[in-house]
Amino acid sequence: MATPDAPLLRALRGDRPDRPPVWFMRQAGRSLPEYRELRVGTRMLDACLTPDLAAEITLQPVRRHDVDAGIFFSDIVVPLRLAGIAVEIEPGRGPVFADPVRSADDVARITAIDPAEVAAAAEPVRQAVGIVTAELGDKPLIGFAGAPFTLAAYLVEGGPSKEHLRARGMMHADPDAWHRLAGWLSGVSRAFLDAQIDGGASAVQLFDSWAGSLSRSDYLEFVAPHSAAALEGITVPRIHFGVGTGGILDDMRLGGLADAVGVDWRTPLDTAAAVLGPDTTVQGNIDPALLGAPWPVLAAHVDDVIARGRAARAHVLNLGHGVPPDADPGVLTRIVERAHGLDS
Repeated sequence: MATPDAPLLRALRGDRPDRPPVWFMRQAGRSLPEYRELRVGTRMLDACLTPDLAAEITLQPVRRHDVDAGIFFSDIVVPLRLAGIAVEIEPGRGPVFADPVRSADDVARITAIDPAEVAAAAEPVRQAVGIVTAELGDKPLIGFAGAPFTLAAYLVEGGPSKEHLRARGMMHADPDAWHRLAGWLSGVSRAFLDAQIDGGASAVQLFDSWAGSLSRSDYLEFVAPHSAAALEGITVPRIHFGVGTGGILDDMRLGGLADAVGVDWRTPLDTAAAVLGPDTTVQGNIDPALLGAPWPVLAAHVDDVIARGRAARAHVLNLGHGVPPDADPGVLTRIVERAHGLDS
């Protein structure tokens, strides 16, 4: 198990380490040649639910980059698969659901499934986490889950979308059905987080990737209470992340439930720190687009992000979104070295 004085856990508690701990969203997976080799012939969701395979993929970037934490290799739709919902991840497209949830009857059908079924079916997840934490030793593993709105955006649309019109429309066309669905998804996300914590995860991150498509009033009324319910009572440090959430950044604290808030590349970290206040750690926010820039340009950007992060009580260095699939792994390693004071 990770030690309490691991730099990431210290930063999440607000105890600023000498240097910012660093990890990358989507560090495990598609940008690594060893991952692509390992995944040959295996479907994504099958890989997520095969303990030794999921564990090995989780560990690959930790070995390669020497990041300060692992992030469990999985997908936000895995708990829905564990609940018995027909979903596949189509290469080049993303999660696709055989039966979208678009009416009150659809909501009644899906919410008849007890979220406890996710916990009961999650033994492969616990096993994989246990394998990972045994190898990580004093480094922490971060568990994760999709937030209710982001899961609903996929479920209601039936797959990926740009504006999430059907999901946002349901909020107003049938608020009762929306809250029933989002409340159920909150329970599903929580069961998935709990399974990872049971296996040994030392922190968790709730991903609300599409929250930036919402107005603040819709976020507060239809989304924030359900995201808060997914994190309420969790005893390990909690990170909350969304894309395009500059207008709701303070609300992403969920009333103080989030120990850290992830900030995308659009909002400078010193600006974010002023909004979030003295009781919240910031995470981010290297622009993924700059990973392909000449090293002096990227290095200056990394230094600027670190400097701005000093305005917060503590800072976890990360990207402002996930690692792009075509990112050069050597560049990520060099960012870690720079954060660790090994590159000048």
